[in-house]
Amino acid sequence: MANAKNTTDVGVIFVCLGNICRSPTALGIFRGLGARDNLSDRIITDSAGTSSFHLGDPPDPRSIATARERGIDLTSFRSRQAKAADFQRFRYVVAMDRQNHRDLARLCPAGAESRLGLLLDYAPGLGQDVPDPYLGADGFYRVYDLIEAGCEGLLAHIRRTHFTV
Repeated sequence: MANAKNTTDVGVIFVCLGNICRSPTALGIFRGLGARDNLSDRIITDSAGTSSFHLGDPPDPRSIATARERGIDLTSFRSRQAKAADFQRFRYVVAMDRQNHRDLARLCPAGAESRLGLLLDYAPGLGQDVPDPYLGADGFYRVYDLIEAGCEGLLAHIRRTHFTV
């Protein structure tokens, strides 16, 4: 008999401000980790932004270049804005920093609050916020490393919580 933990797909959405730097990077990393662990067909993933600044835009070229150097292709992603319905579709609504967490909390329907969290909650000791590298010239590598650590921790949590290990 199959373990009950294996009966339902899990949804994860990563959210930052404009959906062109941190959240598409998290999406690309997380999908890569899911593929590595043969969970791609079990975890539904997406990314979004709390603002409408970059709707339909591809990721920032610096994010694309940083990810490409590490074997992740972000070129197919396009920015979209987070919406209340995301809290119904995704079990994990993962904010990159506390400001986006607050913005998402205002969007969150009653009863779905437990779905909202911070990425670095899954990487203890690294702080709470993945800094926004958009206005800086050299933060993309550090941000990638923080996101990767958070994604590793989140995936480990999902495996323990939702799938037979």
